[in-house]
Amino acid sequence: MDDRSPFHPMTAPTAQRPLLGMTILVVEDSRFACEALRLMCLRSGARIRHADCLASARRHLQIYRPTVAIIDLGLPDGSGIDLIKELAQAAPRVDVILGMSGDDFADTAVDAAGADGFLAKPIASLAGFQQAILRHLPPERRPTGPRIVNDERISPDPVAYRDDLVHAADALQEDSEENTIDYVTQFLGGIARSAQDTSLLHVVEAISRARRAGEMPISEVARLNGMVRDRIAQTAAI
Repeated sequence: MDDRSPFHPMTAPTAQRPLLGMTILVVEDSRFACEALRLMCLRSGARIRHADCLASARRHLQIYRPTVAIIDLGLPDGSGIDLIKELAQAAPRVDVILGMSGDDFADTAVDAAGADGFLAKPIASLAGFQQAILRHLPPERRPTGPRIVNDERISPDPVAYRDDLVHAADALQEDSEENTIDYVTQFLGGIARSAQDTSLLHVVEAISRARRAGEMPISEVARLNGMVRDRIAQTAAI
C-alpha cells in the first residue's frame, strides 16, 4: 500500500509544517537517534514509521511505500547500504532516500549506492533535517510561499540514551565475536556523538582504529564495557 493512497488523505504542507502529509520510514537501531528523528517529524508535520533492522524494514516495504526513507548504515543484521541500493533501483521509487551515519566519510558510499543525500550524526537541527528532505522533492511537493526557518535544536529523552547503553552492554556480554565488536563500536559511536559523550567516543574511536588495522584491542574493549556499565548505573535513577 502506498502511504499516499486514497486511504491516507494528503494534506498540503505549510510554512510551519513543511513535511505535512508525508510518511518517513526511519531505519535506525538506536532509540536515542530515533527519538530525535521522531521529534523532528512531529515538529515538521510528517508521520513516522520505524524499523530497527534490515529485516523489519523490508517487511514494512512489502506493505507500504513511504515518501522518505532515512537509513542508518550500521544495523544489527547488515549494512544500510544494501537497503539503499534496493530502494534506489526499485520501481516505483521512494521519493527521497537518505543515508545516515556517525562516520562523516560515509557520504561517498551513500552517494554511490544511489541515495539522494546524506545525514551526518548527530542530527539536532530541525531546519537542517527539513531542508535535507525538501531539497530533493519536486517543487509541487514543497510548501508554497515564504517558509519559516526553524533552527530549533532537538534534544531526545535521556532515557532513550540509557536504553541504547543497555542494548550495547547486552550485546558485549552475549557475544565477543569480531562482528559483534564492530557493530557495537559503530553503534556506540553514533550515540556518543549524539549525546556529546566525548570520553566514550574516544574509546570507541580507538577500538575502530585498531579494528581497521586488523587488530582486536582486548583491553580497550574491556574498558569500553566498563564505561558503558558505569553510565548505565549513573542513569539508573532517571
